[in-house]
Amino acid sequence: MQTVLIIFFLLLGGFMALVAALGCLRFPDVYTRMHAATKSGTVGVLAMSLAMMCWFQEGAVIVRGIIITLFFLLTAPVAAHMIGRAAYRSGVSFWAKTKTDEWNEHGADRPQED
Repeated sequence: MQTVLIIFFLLLGGFMALVAALGCLRFPDVYTRMHAATKSGTVGVLAMSLAMMCWFQEGAVIVRGIIITLFFLLTAPVAAHMIGRAAYRSGVSFWAKTKTDEWNEHGADRPQED
């Protein structure tokens, strides 16, 4: 049963890493690419970290796995937010089919286009 669980987490982690890579290649603008990289990449790393903890089952490895998990859960959303905000404030355009700009509706400080 343990081997099946490890294989599941490794396959899930590899699949999510593949989804993140394909999202970065295929999505049309920086905002959607950023979303694909942070969401899928984080889940992929977490799944592989769980597989590592199940495989070794040692206290030091489990502590490292928990630290890796906490690090990714704390830093990935913050990094994505900061990258998206920097892109928005520097005037990076949205995808042509984007319908709304919610930040602009709330008076965000974006440079005016000429």
